[in-house]
Amino acid sequence: MSDMEEGRVLPQSVQQSAAAYEVVREAFGPAVSDFDANEFMPFFEVLETEKWQDIALFMRDHPRLKFNYMACLSGVDYPAEEKLGIVCNLESLGVLGHRIAVKVKCARNGGSIPTASYVWHTANWHEREAFDMFGMQFTGHPDPRRILCPEDWEGFPLRKDYAVQESYHGIKVPY
Repeated sequence: MSDMEEGRVLPQSVQQSAAAYEVVREAFGPAVSDFDANEFMPFFEVLETEKWQDIALFMRDHPRLKFNYMACLSGVDYPAEEKLGIVCNLESLGVLGHRIAVKVKCARNGGSIPTASYVWHTANWHEREAFDMFGMQFTGHPDPRRILCPEDWEGFPLRKDYAVQESYHGIKVPY
């Protein structure tokens, strides 16, 4: 947390997020990145992707964390890194009142991220959307199928290298 070391006073909400992060860091050490004290949404990254489900359960159940609500799970394409990823916005809603974002990445081709759908039920449809739009695989997901595009749609529309197909079942695709 270099921002605090530089003498900058962080807003109370970021301080609460930093305190929550320290609990996670203490338990998972090098499996998580340093804390980013972003004032809009402080975050950290899970560096050991296979530990994501354990970290998620820990964050939901630990008495000093109680992240009981996943407000959003967004897919992200990182073509320069050859990775895909998710950003999960978590909150301790009605309990402790803090919030934090967690980033998890995997290989762009053939990689996968453990599902969080058993930890937060809202992750189910969010992960399906990330699969549908980015082609991201979620290990252990209970219903890994498209949610927005038809099952036979070609490609993943939110990947930065996506080329729109010219037609779908004989219908011109506008772009």
